[in-house]
Amino acid sequence: MARTLNVGMIGYGFMGRAHSNAYHQVAHFFPGEIRPVLKAVCARDEQKVKQFAETWGYESIETDWRRLVARPDIDLVDICTPNNLHKEIAVEAARHGKMILCEKPLAMNSAEGKEMVEAVEKAGVPNMVWYNYRRVPAVTLAKQLIEEGRLGKIFHYRAVFLQDWTISAELPQGGTALWRLDVAAAGSGVTGDLLAHCIDTAIWLNGPITRVTAMTETFIKERKHVLTGKVEKVGIDDACAFLARFANGSLAVFESTRYARGHKALYTFEINGEKASIAWDLHDLHRLSYFDHRDESRVRGWRSIHVTDSDMPYMKHWWVPGLQIGYEHTFIHQVADFLEAIAKGQVAHPTFRDALETQKVCDAVLKSAQTGQWVDVESVDG
Repeated sequence: MARTLNVGMIGYGFMGRAHSNAYHQVAHFFPGEIRPVLKAVCARDEQKVKQFAETWGYESIETDWRRLVARPDIDLVDICTPNNLHKEIAVEAARHGKMILCEKPLAMNSAEGKEMVEAVEKAGVPNMVWYNYRRVPAVTLAKQLIEEGRLGKIFHYRAVFLQDWTISAELPQGGTALWRLDVAAAGSGVTGDLLAHCIDTAIWLNGPITRVTAMTETFIKERKHVLTGKVEKVGIDDACAFLARFANGSLAVFESTRYARGHKALYTFEINGEKASIAWDLHDLHRLSYFDHRDESRVRGWRSIHVTDSDMPYMKHWWVPGLQIGYEHTFIHQVADFLEAIAKGQVAHPTFRDALETQKVCDAVLKSAQTGQWVDVESVDG
């Protein structure tokens, strides 16, 4: 019989639903030695958190996260709060010896991220950050192809993440729904929210990023704040574009905006190597585009690999070949990998230390945009 792992989740928004679904589903499709139990969920609004607990099957609620992390019946703390609360909760949870899963980005900045890394490593507790796009089967397949040397030397990496939901000047900032537009809660705009995903995937696939030069823009300078009712300065970046160099010598172009009319969540990347290239699009997440120059010239061209066969990453756990899974399954894969690592005494990635590297790149990007200079990532505090 599988042993149980009692989960205490803090926050119940969009990510709270995605994580709760993953905990519910993982044992059905990835049966293993450890089964998660939804022991408690925490949020400040008692009525709303009660409703959330009933919907998702949590056994109890809390309205103070400090009580949750101190409970002896909680084994794992899942942090689904705005970014400005990540550090305090993680450090306290580590002090109580809890395993910790934390939403991305790791923290408000690298200095906070470093404190979180030191806390979990001092406590010796398993930890991981929810960079779920690593767990898209097609993206994991891309990782395998690169590690097999099929692309050869890498020359270029390019990625974009485009949305359009903040274009209206009437949209306020702050509060439960729009904290991502409030710099005090989010730390940054598209850099930490969207580009952090692109950066994490890029580092995972292509190695460390060493230098960046960036530009950002805040198109609407003032918005009404939900909490104060006053029109206040907007401190987050609405758009960001940056160039980067990788340690392996390859060059990169990254772009993200919330002002790309017609795009709700367009995340794509392409990698060009001496032997082959690969490309992926979130809107067609089950397909990996692949070009191999070694193919016979008469049939050489981009091929579309439908990643559904049982010998492809994660897919043996799902349906028959040809049938697709979706966005929510990436979170199930992440929970499954975390539980398997715990059972085997191994480390599941990305850890807090892994995510700190992404945080340093984000900070370097924002610093470069402010100074107009190239910035070495390792020069960033943290």
